[in-house]
Formats: sequence, C-alpha cells, structure tokens
Amino acid sequence: MTKPNESTVERPLNFIEQIITQDLATGKHSTITTRFPPEPNGYLHIGHAKSICLNFGLAERFGGVCNLRFDDTNPAKEDQEYIDAIIRDVNWLGFPTGGDAKSQIFFASAYFDQLYDWALDLIKNGKAYVCGLSPDEAREYRGTLTEPGRPSPYRDRSVEENLAEFEKMRSGAYDEGACVLRAKIDMAAGNINLRDPILYRIRKQSHHQTGDKWCIYPTYDYAHGQGDAIEGITHSICTLEFADHRPLYEWLLDNLPVPAQPRQYEFARLELNYTITSKRKLKQLVDENYVDAWDDPRMPTIAGMRRRGYSPRALRNFCDLIGVTKSASTVDVGMLEFAVRDDLNANAPRAMCVLSPLKLVINNFADHFSESTIAVGQPCHPQHPEMGERTLPFTAEVFIDVSDFTEDTSLSRKKFKRLVLGDYVRLRGASVIKAEKVVRDEAGEISYVECSLVPNTIGEDPPEGIRPRGVIHWVSATESVECEVRLYDRLFNDPSPDAGGKEFLDCLNPESLVVISGARAEINLNGAELGVAYQFEREGYFTLDSRYSTAEKLVFNRTIGLKDNWESKVS
Repeated sequence: MTKPNESTVERPLNFIEQIITQDLATGKHSTITTRFPPEPNGYLHIGHAKSICLNFGLAERFGGVCNLRFDDTNPAKEDQEYIDAIIRDVNWLGFPTGGDAKSQIFFASAYFDQLYDWALDLIKNGKAYVCGLSPDEAREYRGTLTEPGRPSPYRDRSVEENLAEFEKMRSGAYDEGACVLRAKIDMAAGNINLRDPILYRIRKQSHHQTGDKWCIYPTYDYAHGQGDAIEGITHSICTLEFADHRPLYEWLLDNLPVPAQPRQYEFARLELNYTITSKRKLKQLVDENYVDAWDDPRMPTIAGMRRRGYSPRALRNFCDLIGVTKSASTVDVGMLEFAVRDDLNANAPRAMCVLSPLKLVINNFADHFSESTIAVGQPCHPQHPEMGERTLPFTAEVFIDVSDFTEDTSLSRKKFKRLVLGDYVRLRGASVIKAEKVVRDEAGEISYVECSLVPNTIGEDPPEGIRPRGVIHWVSATESVECEVRLYDRLFNDPSPDAGGKEFLDCLNPESLVVISGARAEINLNGAELGVAYQFEREGYFTLDSRYSTAEKLVFNRTIGLKDNWESKVS
C-alpha cells in the first residue's frame, strides 16, 4: 500500500542512471557495484546524505551492490567514534551495512599491504621516486595554473636508490615531512594534479585499524582508485571537485596491475544556503562550544537532523526532489524544510502542548459534570483515522497559551479568533467556554481567568446566539505533564555564511535556540517515544530530545514550524 506521502509518479532517469542503464543494456557490465567512501574524521552532513542516497539508491534500483568503504588513510584526524557514527547514519537512512553480499563494510587500511606492493611496482618501473623537497620547496617547484612546474632534484634517482629510500621511510628512519613518495608523470602538465603527485607521506601515528604497523600512509588520490579496483567498483561516483583528479585516477589504474578498471563519474555536490558543510568549520563549532556537539539539532549533520526530529524518509525525499546533475548550484534550504514539513504533516501524530501556560478556572464545571474529570476523544491524525484516537482529560482547571487570551474587547473576531474577556471560544475537542473575570496577583499580573462553560457543547454546536470566536488548544491543569521545549531555528542568519571572505562565526543566528521551561503537555506525551515526531497543534512539530530528555524531565525539540516564517523574521 502506498504510504500517505509516497509518490507513485515515475521520475525521469538522471544522467548517471542513464549511463548505468546503457552499460547494462550493452553488456558492458552484467551488474553494478558502487561505493560510499567517507573519511572518518567527523560526522556526516546533509551533503553526504545526497551521496549516500545516490550510491546506495543506484545499487537498490539496479539490483547491484554498494560498499561502505572508510577512506582511513590519515590516522591523525580519524577516530572510532566517527566510524560508529557513520555506520549509524547510513543505517538510519535506510541502507544496510554488513551482513550480506549486498551491504558490506570495507576499510582502505585493509589494502595497505597491497598498496605498498603496488608502490614498489611503480618504483621498479621508474614511475615513482622518493622526494626530499620540503613542503615549501615542493610548492615552488610545482609551478602555477599558468606556469609549468620544474623537476625535483630527486626525480632522477635510480630505481635501487628509490627502493632503499622508500624502505627507510617505511621503517621509520625519517621524521614526518622529511620526504614523500611521488609518482613520476609530467611536471609540465596543464592539469596540476599530474605534476608528480604525492603517493605516500610519513605519519608517525597509531592507526585505529592497523595499530603501529605503518608509519607511512597512502594519499587519498593513490588509495581511492586502487580500492575501487580491488572491490570491483563499476561506477565510482564522486562530486565535481574530483573531476580534475580523474586523469590521475586513470593514470594509476593504467600503470598498476589492478584486477579491474573502474570508471569515475562526477555529479554536483549539494550546496545549501544558510548552511556550512566544511568538516573543519563544523568541528570548530563543536570544539569552541557554539553548539552542544556534532548532533546538536542546529547542525547540518545527519545526527543533528535525526535528533531534531527529521525522518530518514524526509531526507530521502529531499535528495530525490533536488535530483542529480552535472551543474553546480545552491539549493534553497527552504526545499529541505518543505520536504521535512510535508513528511511530518502526513505522518506525525497530533498532540497538544501549551508553551506559555495561563490557567483558566471553569467555575460551573461541577454543575454540569458529575465526575471531576471528563474523558474527551481526539484523533491521533485528522486525515488518517487508522492511526486511532487519543483520550484527553477535561477538568475544571485547564491551561491555555497566554497568547490566546486578551482583555481587549475592542478586537474584532477577524483580528483575534481566540479567547477575549466577555466572549466565547471552543476548547479543541471539549466545551465552549466564556471568559468571565480576570484574577490578578499582588503584582498586578494575571493569576488566572474565571470562566464558565456552555453545557452540552462537547462535540455539539452551542445554542443559537452563542458564536465562539475560534478554537484553541489546551491541556488539563491537574492532569498534564510539565516539560521543557527547545525552539530551534537556522544556525546562521546569512544565506552565504562562509562566502566572500566572511567570518562564518559572525553570521551565527543569536536566536537559533530558545529554551522554554514550564510548558505543559497533554498527559499522553508521558509515553512519547524517542524518534517519533509529534505535531503540537498550532505550534509546530516536536520530538523528544535524545540527549537531555529523561523519565523525570521531558524535553522536546522543535523540528520545524507549521509554516515557513523565516523571511518575515529576517526582513
């Protein structure tokens, strides 16, 4: 059966799907194998979500395989925490990892022995050499985009000398930065990536997978294509910034005895306005305590979006909505928010929560009900009766939101459709009431409002002549649960926070988090589940916070508002 928000319309094939369809039709490949190769040096973000959905989605669509391969070639920046988080994120998005032939986990570090042997092969064939230029000297020799580079003075070492020097690198005889292994290609190449690129560098760091076995580590450019070949990747799909690296990718495959010849294709990475996706800058936000952690609900990380209440279905729908193209462009974050709101509107159960409580005392409650608590029913979702009903306790004292009451009797019904002193309003699912009197404390603040109910109006229209201004949400004052509500908004108030030389920290939105204590939620939310988003009627979509919420103290995060009001806030 089609889910409430699931489209049955077949979309056109994107350009990568067209290539794969052609490759399968011509017999170039009998099946496909893709891969998602993150470096475990941080948490995955929304841009990675697009790549995950693309690579795993292609395997899913064409009955192939997608490998999750960790590009763990730089132990100085990597950590097991990030590996665990990446696996968790990929699984949460709905893609399995490990356990069968169609979902396996690989590590580039598992290929270190083979990569080392292939590096020896390049040296023996005169296609690689150990270079002792300092980093500054190497930059000088490399040339510019308009000027060719110059050969390193170490470029013409003999094979025997290079083998001996590479062995010294491997055995730890040299300090970090003393020398590197470089491919011998063309220092005058127009593509600067072919000007004798680095294949190995010295890193005297313990590795999370291989321990202290190695003190030299392959570069991404060297390990990536060879990892693809070892795993039999048919379509190696990268973002556009790797297009200039493709000639090096192909040169290495052509000059090594690899078991397969994968092909690299590039697509436009996801760029969102009001968002940064630089791992370095995201890490800075965490390290300098601008946010709670990598999973702070304001972060564009998958973990942050999960904690905020986004569903994997919403992210997958968003990635499908923006499509896969070869042209770089910036996507309006409003499209992501639309996908989230559209998903939650269709799937989130309803509940009532009063963020800023004002007490109403219904003086004639006992005159019309023999019990102190009346059970009233409300649908869990108005468009989906199959989701059932919830029961709400209606009592003589209730809370409404302070913004839903005014003493200004001059306000028209069109202007204020809520409770006005001396007028009527309906409590959603319960009785029509009238505000009779305001009771104040010693400071002159409203303590509570005395009201009266119109009898026989639960589920029924009031008598002729009584016309409620509108319908407002409420909770019982005696049978509700106190909670904290955290109102999250966009982390940045600038559409391009790290563009044009701007200091991205200067673009932080000071109102990206507002914490409300003392909110009151309907009693049913005592059983709220982690990972389930609820629509707080007239307030927005909320979910339990996985970090701060406990059985003793419920904490709800606002996932998103009922409608987009960002432009009105920044204009």
